[in-house]
Amino acid sequence: MSGAPARTLLLWCPDWPVLAAEIVDGVPATGPVAVLHANRVVACSERARAEGVRRGLRRREAQGRCPQLTVVDHDPARDARAFEPVVAAVEEVVAGVEVIRPGACALAARGPSRYLGGEEAAAERIVEHVAQTCAVESQVGIADGVFAAGLAARDGRIVPPGGTPEFLAGLPVEALGRPTLTDLLRRLGVRTLGDFAALPAGDVLARFGFDGALAHRLAAGRDHRPLAVRQPPADLTVTADHDEPIDRVDAAAFAARTLAEQLHERLAAHGLACTRLGIEAVTAHGQELHRVWRHDGLLTAAAIADRVRWQLDGWLSGSNGRGGARPARPTAGIIRLRLVPDGVLAQAGLQPGLWGETGEERERAHRALSRVQGILGPEAVVTAVLGGGRSPADQVRLVPWGDERLPARPGPPPLPAAEPAAAPERAVSTRSRAAAPVPAPPWPGRIPPPAPAVVLPTPLLAAVHDAAGEPVVVSARLAVSAAPARLTVGAGRPAEIVGWAGPWPVDERWWAPAEARRRARFQVCLADGAALLLAVEGGQWLVEAIYD
Repeated sequence: MSGAPARTLLLWCPDWPVLAAEIVDGVPATGPVAVLHANRVVACSERARAEGVRRGLRRREAQGRCPQLTVVDHDPARDARAFEPVVAAVEEVVAGVEVIRPGACALAARGPSRYLGGEEAAAERIVEHVAQTCAVESQVGIADGVFAAGLAARDGRIVPPGGTPEFLAGLPVEALGRPTLTDLLRRLGVRTLGDFAALPAGDVLARFGFDGALAHRLAAGRDHRPLAVRQPPADLTVTADHDEPIDRVDAAAFAARTLAEQLHERLAAHGLACTRLGIEAVTAHGQELHRVWRHDGLLTAAAIADRVRWQLDGWLSGSNGRGGARPARPTAGIIRLRLVPDGVLAQAGLQPGLWGETGEERERAHRALSRVQGILGPEAVVTAVLGGGRSPADQVRLVPWGDERLPARPGPPPLPAAEPAAAPERAVSTRSRAAAPVPAPPWPGRIPPPAPAVVLPTPLLAAVHDAAGEPVVVSARLAVSAAPARLTVGAGRPAEIVGWAGPWPVDERWWAPAEARRRARFQVCLADGAALLLAVEGGQWLVEAIYD
């Protein structure tokens, strides 16, 4: 923390959360827009400020000042994703960039100023390049230290070397960005950074603590740490261009093996391994093909080559457009092939089993299913993932083989990845064979265990009658008109009901009339031993699932 602060160039994009919402979500930043966090405005557009909207206002007050205000929820991940192209554009001009926060990045000013002909020329070059590359307006400030450069960027100002303390002295204490400390300093009569910097450092530490001492250093023009520059990510993508279009599977297999070896060597040089592989191809007619392959282990060179070969085989041997099950074949041969390691991690090797190789049968099954996906598409092989929900159908989600097995709703642990599941059009088993289940979160209206063995993809229409032959109805207060005695499914013959339980009411999304759904479920046991899960909604009985 000693020594003079380094000369720093900081690029700042005004109202970045608003711009990020426009880039990612399409919210027009030219209109009145406010980004809210915890019901308070954290950023707003220029037009919103013209209507009186300010940071810190509550949502109701902001909308009262500007009735046409468009409200956007604060999303730090969205801001970071949208800012990454801006940082990449800065790195195309200079090196050694540190991201301060989404919307602001800093770098040492000495190198760019010497290379580009001065600090002012460097600032203009960077701002112009960001505007041309990303269509984003930005401002640059240069001063001694990151803190002072950030304040200078607000006005697009270049502070002369050695003039940072004088520049900071006239700024209000609110520039520290510490509301609690600022309020206390105001009540003590300290109104500018110069007044605060004039206080003895020992007294500041004793009175305001470590954070106050750190703010005191910043007010005096001394940074608390040097720049932590980031290393630009290595380009791991490999590309092969072919003068002669590839339209045969054997030629595609040769190209796949060569390109896979190049990718594996490039990953190994950086100590990385691939877990998710993107395969891109461009045909002679300009058609672009893309597919992502996932793998729960580490893709070796042979595994990468296999997947590329399978994918090219699937593309080149597609259907001829006359109703085949395969995707349509490209209209021309492939002239460019590109492999993108979409998911990488440090290469730590795989632990072999005690009596031999690990998961040979699992790997063989994975290779076979992956080849089917390469020919018929990723949706041709799916697995079931158990989650939460009120109905058995909500508790099962079908995901393509190799994709991340994440439930759509929180619930019990999912099935092991190696277990197969039924195809999408078939009935799906909802019984989990997980060895150590954990308690599921509460779902009001969920049917009690045991879970049904088979969930019907489409519920069957049914009719329930009492002993007198009258239809059984359920009132709004869940009163059953009579005990169910006979069940008729579709056009079938009536079956005697020997036992029943329920109703279990479900009232979903009652706050949204267009999406509201109210129904009640029953469990019934028939004379032939069959057990069914019934639901009544709007006076209509349905068969949802079957127990074994």
